[in-house]
Amino acid sequence: MRAYRDQYAELFNEGRNVVLMAISNDSPEEGASWLRDEDFPYLFGSDAENGGATFAAFGGSLRDDGMVGSRAVIVVGPDGRVAKVMERFNQVDPAAYEELAAVIDEVTPEPEEGS
Repeated sequence: MRAYRDQYAELFNEGRNVVLMAISNDSPEEGASWLRDEDFPYLFGSDAENGGATFAAFGGSLRDDGMVGSRAVIVVGPDGRVAKVMERFNQVDPAAYEELAAVIDEVTPEPEEGS
């Protein structure tokens, strides 16, 4: 999760109107503690208490045990719509960040010079 934070400006075009939400089975208290301790610039969601209903509402598919995959990520574009549901984001895999960057670039194209 720290890699998200450390690459935020680069991956998220300086955060321009994009919302990132990491959803896991961690308790709400655990997520709040991470946010407070690490100063993450995005949201954490917990599905620990409602059996994956939150993640499913965003279009995610639950594992066979009815739980969210490890560190699922939801990207909401500037239009307020879900741009991508990454059901199992591997935070130590550089390819995961390349995929995430491609989604961000798609929903927030770089402004043209002089704009």
